[in-house]
Amino acid sequence: MIRCSFATTSTSSTPSTGDRVPMTTSRRDFVRALGVIAAAPALVGLTAKGRVIGGGFVPDGSADGHLLRDGTARNRLRTSATRRADRRVKVAIVGGGMGGLSAAWKLDALGMHDWTLLEMDARTGGNARSADYRGQRAPWGAHYVPVPSVDAVHVRQLFRELGVLGADGVWDERVLCHTPQERIWQHGRWHEGLEPTDAMSRAHREQFRRFEERMGEWRHTGMFSVPSAEGHARRLAAHRAGGAAAKQAAAVGALDGYTALEWMTREGFDAPALRWWVEYGTRDDYGASLSQASAWAAVHYFAGRDADEQGPLTWPEGNDFIAQQLTARLSARPHADGRARIVTGAPAWQIARRGTRWIVDTPAERITADVVIWCAPLFVLPRVCEGVTLPVTHEYAPWVVANLVIDRPPASAGAELAWDNVIYGSRSLGYVNAAHQGLGTPPDRTVWTWYYAVVDRPAREARQYLQQRAWSGWRDDILVDLSRAHRDIADCVARVDIMRWGHAMARPTPGVLGRVAALNAWQPAPRMYVAHADLSGLSLFEEAQWHGVHAAAQAAAVVAG
Repeated sequence: MIRCSFATTSTSSTPSTGDRVPMTTSRRDFVRALGVIAAAPALVGLTAKGRVIGGGFVPDGSADGHLLRDGTARNRLRTSATRRADRRVKVAIVGGGMGGLSAAWKLDALGMHDWTLLEMDARTGGNARSADYRGQRAPWGAHYVPVPSVDAVHVRQLFRELGVLGADGVWDERVLCHTPQERIWQHGRWHEGLEPTDAMSRAHREQFRRFEERMGEWRHTGMFSVPSAEGHARRLAAHRAGGAAAKQAAAVGALDGYTALEWMTREGFDAPALRWWVEYGTRDDYGASLSQASAWAAVHYFAGRDADEQGPLTWPEGNDFIAQQLTARLSARPHADGRARIVTGAPAWQIARRGTRWIVDTPAERITADVVIWCAPLFVLPRVCEGVTLPVTHEYAPWVVANLVIDRPPASAGAELAWDNVIYGSRSLGYVNAAHQGLGTPPDRTVWTWYYAVVDRPAREARQYLQQRAWSGWRDDILVDLSRAHRDIADCVARVDIMRWGHAMARPTPGVLGRVAALNAWQPAPRMYVAHADLSGLSLFEEAQWHGVHAAAQAAAVVAG
């Protein structure tokens, strides 16, 4: 269900089914339905009491990215009279997101401490960065990790080191999401859980049951896993085995030839609530609508995790907890030259081969390295390293994430405030309550993090739209969206800060399995390895970590050899 950016949704009864079907309406019609006029105070940044709602766009790194895109960064290197400091390391890690931090973590574990990590932003973390509002942390992106299965050995090892997983295999209760975990706004009130089953017809409930049965069948194949490499390996092994196993593997692979919408239509899954629920998953993990996501990716969202997964694991600052814990531990040991091993505010403007070594140029340093591990999005690499050609390219999903500072609890009805709060039929993914994991009395002032994947237009056009649209327009849309469930939300919001993610994540459109196979068979150049979730086509912490660990092992072997 693709929604126009200038529209919101209402619900209307469908006599033939008894379900409520999302119906797109204009913002003006929706505002009128609320009994206010288009120029109401809430829609011009004022509360009913005349208080201005503050906020703005937060730095998103796009300015530095555009320097690389248009060649300005290289020109500055050629024309700058500033002498840059020389540095010699065995391994240069470019990118301080989860892939880069995981590569550094693994290098240290292998006893290879001669590395430096270069991060363009002022902080590490990548799309797991967070904000701090007077001590209340809140995410700017990735905000949870499902409890990893026993097969996710690297994830579990890291969490043991961070004290999240005990030696006895018990998870720290402080980071397991507290109850109530989820609620959904449907038919004028909040309901516990996320399945939109209120007032649903028997026939459509049967579709939910049949869908979950199908996901169980796919899960049972073992060909869907997180990290995904395990599932891919099982699928390829089944192909080689022949017989019934090969037939099953072929069926899994065939999913990638359809969009999720086409597959659901073929399977007879036409219940509006079911389609909305599945698309909630594809928008949540992939920034993709049903008509954009590969059917394989949609199935993977449900079949790649244990059915009885007890999590998720979450923190007020989201996955930035992991990033900053890793950063602190890795930073505790300086390089042998006395300088910090992790350098922020250090974009790699150019990477060039010199004999058997690499030269990595940043605005302040020239690093000579034996090996480079590239841990930034793949589309950037050819702009930095001349001669590198990508075998395939991904489409990248744009996102908007907003942090709303809430002065007082807004009006509500039904189930109590949860960690994840979703409005049925909304074009957004709802909001996460950053204070949910806090212990003790809930604070009067809190932060809600609102998520929106831009799926209603082509990705390139969506990025232009993100750059051109005024902050006030986004603020108004957010208030209209939330006012469906909280009629006085504008009087409760003191501030709205907005992060625009132009290339938030690779979008797994049909053909993703072929693209992933091509990328994993590719090496950009001798002694250069890649550690980024782009190699999986799935922007998940576990994927980034897996590639970071494996790239580090390859780099360490080259250095040792």
